[in-house]
Amino acid sequence: MASTSASYSIRLQNNIHKTNVPSPKPLNITKLKFNFPAFPKLTRISSSSTTNYNDLVVDEEIDKIKRLQNGSDVRGVALEGEKGREVNLTPPAVEAIAESFGEWVIRKLEKETNRPVENIKVSLGKDPRVTGPSLSVAVFAGLARAGCMLIDIGLATTPACFMSTVLPPFEYDASIMMTASHLPYTRNGLKFFTKRGGLTSPEVEEICDKAARKYANRQAKVSTMLNSPITKVDFMRAYAKHLQDIINERVNHPDHYDTPLKGFQIIVNAGNGSGGFFTWDVLDKLGADTFGSLYLNPDGMFPNHIPNPEDKTAMARTRAAVLENSADLGIVFDTDVDRSGVVDNKGNPINGDKLIALMSAIVLKEHPGTTIVTDARTSMALSRFINARGGHHCLYRVGYRNVIDKGVQLNKDGAETHLMMETSGHGALKENYFLDDGAYMVVKIIIEMVRMKLEGSNEGIGSLIKDLDESLESVELRMDIVSQPRDAKKRAIEAIETFRSYVEEQKLEGWELDFCGDCWVSEGCLVDSNDSPAAVDAHMYRVKVSDNVNGEFGWVHVRESIHNPNIAVNLQSSVPGGCQEMTRIFLDKFLVASGTEKFLDTAQINKFAKTGTK
Repeated sequence: MASTSASYSIRLQNNIHKTNVPSPKPLNITKLKFNFPAFPKLTRISSSSTTNYNDLVVDEEIDKIKRLQNGSDVRGVALEGEKGREVNLTPPAVEAIAESFGEWVIRKLEKETNRPVENIKVSLGKDPRVTGPSLSVAVFAGLARAGCMLIDIGLATTPACFMSTVLPPFEYDASIMMTASHLPYTRNGLKFFTKRGGLTSPEVEEICDKAARKYANRQAKVSTMLNSPITKVDFMRAYAKHLQDIINERVNHPDHYDTPLKGFQIIVNAGNGSGGFFTWDVLDKLGADTFGSLYLNPDGMFPNHIPNPEDKTAMARTRAAVLENSADLGIVFDTDVDRSGVVDNKGNPINGDKLIALMSAIVLKEHPGTTIVTDARTSMALSRFINARGGHHCLYRVGYRNVIDKGVQLNKDGAETHLMMETSGHGALKENYFLDDGAYMVVKIIIEMVRMKLEGSNEGIGSLIKDLDESLESVELRMDIVSQPRDAKKRAIEAIETFRSYVEEQKLEGWELDFCGDCWVSEGCLVDSNDSPAAVDAHMYRVKVSDNVNGEFGWVHVRESIHNPNIAVNLQSSVPGGCQEMTRIFLDKFLVASGTEKFLDTAQINKFAKTGTK
């Protein structure tokens, strides 16, 4: 096990008591088997065995915490095992961040109520990663320092953590989900929620800034004894019952109301993440046949494949299981179940643009004329698909939080917006608290599948997108930024803004900043043009490309990564060889001509321009 400090854990066992809120009988969590490494025994920390941070370089220690911010999340390396990467998400760092979040929640509530607040309850859930138990100790220590009451909901999903703030009788003041989504088992992270939803990037930046100062001036161990008990709550059972009730009520089956999925076979691939509950506590209880489901047991080493609906292995194995069992539907969840993808009854994978199209078809039936917000990497064919059904397509910044927040803002501005989805599979609905919930998305698809069957159709959900055209070519290329880590963001912005200038000055013939829909977004799909523009967390622009022969045939999207020091270049073309030709122009007439190639590793760009392969 990796750690940058000595033993840091605190004695918890005598501080835990069961909740007395009305809920089903708790799961016997002692029967769940996890292959955890040998973490240090939970022991009391004495102040005499600590290390003073004043012996370290303060600026560097502050930067360590700030670099853990990952947009609206916190992510880092929590376990040794990645070549070239040091452990940086340590228990002391997590404690400082959790304490700052607790203080932030209290300040917000005091500002809202204009009075002091007390008994602030914050829940913590986690995915099955092997570092979860040890880092949970640090989270609880930080929240206790802030004066919060501690709720442990154990193995959970990210959407469930948010729902614990709004679902009666729980309705906690805030929640933290410990996960690194689809990243390797060596990573971990934190996602933050209040009753109004997930925190924004500027809010997480504020919390990390305060945490950095705490971290740099504190002893190098989690040294707080909890003066508040930890209440264990089996929230996942209540959350699953909530999903069951939605399916029962909306299907309203005329013959068997309580088992509306009787006669359907549904395959679930949980990828050994947190999604197995959907099989046992939702589908099985509603009468579905789930024989053939894959990797339901949680295993933080993820031994079979990456839990990710974009992963080719995950989709291929789910497709094979659907075809082998002649199932009606296959479902793929990511680790923390805030994303999903599906496979139809003919074995066709539905993710990316296809999943957005499927959800658009369902939502536009219920809400004709609604606006649908996506990130700006979606295809021209998807725009045509949405427009043909009477919807409005708004292209916006990459980043699921950006896409969701844009939908929230559009609704406030009077533009009815019921669906917000990113090509990665993050999708949120106005009817569900604007929450990106992979399980809820699947619930919507299942309800539509049953309704179609009741109406006499045997075609399956794939028939809803049979007229969606597929792009002929699509590729993503990366350019690493060659600079010191602290200068990488500045260099990325310099390159991307230079690209925008070249396009605006017509130095790239036939290239033009794209129109992003009638949704108060400037050309290029980055900056809001309404009265309350959202802060820009990463610079990016979408450019449409035309020539004299083909007219408008493709687009290029250039964006700064918020995860790593690189720039992503996405290209899509409706003509053969279009992506390679656009790459050649991008290389010769922008990167070389502007001189930005001097601080970028353009190896992928060079190779694709020459060979048409990555």
